[in-house]
Amino acid sequence: MRIGILTGGGDCPGLNAVIRAAVRKGSFHYDDTFVGFLEGWRGLVEDKSMPLDLQAVAGILPRGGTILRTSRTNPAKKADGLDKCIATLKRNNVEALIAIGGDDTLSVATKLYDKGVKVVGVPKTIDNDLSGTDFTFGFDTAVNIVTEAIDRVHTTAEAHNRVMVVEVMGRDAGWIAIYSGISGGADVILIPEQPFDVDKVAAKIRMRHARGRYFSIVVVAEGAKFAAGKNGPVVQGGEKDEFGHVRLGGIGNTLAQELERRTGFETRTVVLGHIQRGGSPTAFDRVLATRYGLGAIDMVHRGEFGRMAALRGNKILSVPLAEATGTNRTVDQEMLDAAFGILEDVEKEAVAG
Repeated sequence: MRIGILTGGGDCPGLNAVIRAAVRKGSFHYDDTFVGFLEGWRGLVEDKSMPLDLQAVAGILPRGGTILRTSRTNPAKKADGLDKCIATLKRNNVEALIAIGGDDTLSVATKLYDKGVKVVGVPKTIDNDLSGTDFTFGFDTAVNIVTEAIDRVHTTAEAHNRVMVVEVMGRDAGWIAIYSGISGGADVILIPEQPFDVDKVAAKIRMRHARGRYFSIVVVAEGAKFAAGKNGPVVQGGEKDEFGHVRLGGIGNTLAQELERRTGFETRTVVLGHIQRGGSPTAFDRVLATRYGLGAIDMVHRGEFGRMAALRGNKILSVPLAEATGTNRTVDQEMLDAAFGILEDVEKEAVAG
């Protein structure tokens, strides 16, 4: 069988491991051939591709990013975009397509499946907010990077009696913030699911310092929202990408200014940004991504199209694409309770808004 593979949306540690696993198992066990479409859905719209063989995937397991490159192209927003994708698949004699991406990428995969394309999805989002699966690869790497940064920030915060605000990724869900906040020993965790009152956060920091703790660490997701005075998250501009998303950024600096004004304590901001996406994937993400790649190629040969490989417990299962793209998976009460359990009483309301 001739199979196409593409990676869409933001890059993520582990993408190359998925590609490698699918190509290796497909080549060794099913005698498949592969073509990689470049820069996400743009590769299908513009017919940009590269051969994917065993030589092409050799040595890519530990590499971050994606050898196929990526973009946030949305064919559904272009004239005849979906039809161009279908035509490209036919010209390249592709019998099935593996689309690796988040809800935006997989929403396009769903539309193509509705038009008769044999497509299988692999879940990819660094925010870990894709429904239908317990974990997405890349998330563990991001949490480890953020945790190390918080560990480092602790020492300088304590040395200078500062409040340190660490801004992390998380547009609609605070999984990175709450996991790294717990593992890094943050004093306040702010997530998109729970708008926060900045006056209450400032009061908690003042009370903490009054008890002799002369520094504080605040972890805030980029999509966190002020409870009053703001209608949504802090953004860098009004432009939207092809999937309708504005570019987030600035909540860390805005929050730091507000906290310093209210508390009088010197406050600094650390914005980790794309550092969370870069570098080599952790061992956990390499294994998870490999299992997703193996699961996807098996799904293709079982004819399980219009579905996505998913982690449920410790099993790789197949779920409908519609289930994966229907809603975002937000931080659940169990994780909120875990954060509550380690925060002092005066700080609990901050993480809960």
